Amino acid sequence: METKLKIFIVDDHEFFRNGLKMVINRLKYARVAGEASNGREFLDLLAGEEPDVVLIDIQMPVMNGIEATRLALEEYPDLKVVALTMFDDEEYIQSMIDAGAKGFLLKNITKDILDQALTAVHSGKNYYSPELFDFFTRKVVSEPRFDDEEIQLTRREKEILQLICDGLSNKEIADKLFISERTVVGHKSNLLAKTNCKSSVGLLSYAIRNRLVEVR
Repeated sequence: METKLKIFIVDDHEFFRNGLKMVINRLKYARVAGEASNGREFLDLLAGEEPDVVLIDIQMPVMNGIEATRLALEEYPDLKVVALTMFDDEEYIQSMIDAGAKGFLLKNITKDILDQALTAVHSGKNYYSPELFDFFTRKVVSEPRFDDEEIQLTRREKEILQLICDGLSNKEIADKLFISERTVVGHKSNLLAKTNCKSSVGLLSYAIRNRLVEVR
């Protein structure tokens, strides 16, 4: 019998958790392995459940999703975390990305979108609700940068930029391209300098806005 993808849900609204569980249980390849109502409860239960993917709310009592994600990934670096967000959570998106989130889903989620997100994130890619692309575009516009025509990326930089947007870690990029992690870090630093972006979300935004990567 094929092992199902284990999903852990972290949200302080029981009604929402129950609805999400119903949707997940309709997916033949996934099952709900556990649930928690805040970040601290999630961390306490994490070791016993060993989920593949965590769907976590950003704003919760006791401990929010940002801190819980950071602490969980310190202990379990291979864990895939997807943030559950509302439009008014935009100020927290950067913090969730910095904490290590691999994706963002709006809470008005549909079964098809959830299916796409779980499949993408479990395979090592990032996933962002299409509605959030506007956020990334606005974000990059707000960051000071050079004129687009002055920026020239090498073939290798474009390769690494695509892999960053696919959600691969420095080590995964290094292994895929048969180069050292130090070389990857150097290329990423060059990308930030060339685009004048200040963060990973800015770089992602820039790449999407200028169609330098394929969103997949």
